[in-house]
Amino acid sequence: MIPNGLLYIGAVFILLWGIAHLFPTKNVVRGFGEISQDNKHIITMEWIVEGVALAYIGITVIVITILGGTGNPIGIAYYRMAAAGLAVLAVVSGFTGAKVNFLPFKLCVPIMSTSAVLFFLGSILK
Repeated sequence: MIPNGLLYIGAVFILLWGIAHLFPTKNVVRGFGEISQDNKHIITMEWIVEGVALAYIGITVIVITILGGTGNPIGIAYYRMAAAGLAVLAVVSGFTGAKVNFLPFKLCVPIMSTSAVLFFLGSILK
């Protein structure tokens, strides 16, 4: 029961963070000032892609957990891959976005790291 709880908490955490990425997209792009239309499209795409990817990870963890999760070797493998992916994203964010003087960018590292740890713990605890 505890492993599933950790997985659900981590999944909801990263799912909500992914959804939260989608709402400020226009304002984020505007914050870059006068840039080319191509650059606006690139920033919009990247911002939306990260939000969708994070939400997808959260939804996938929830669905796998409902379907048997830690009792299934495929579920365990997915939790660990999701944890590794989020850990990589947290490191990248630490070297890039966390250096920006804007709180939501600074929050990426602890949010992604927390979900990664919860996914990993959920995959190893019995």
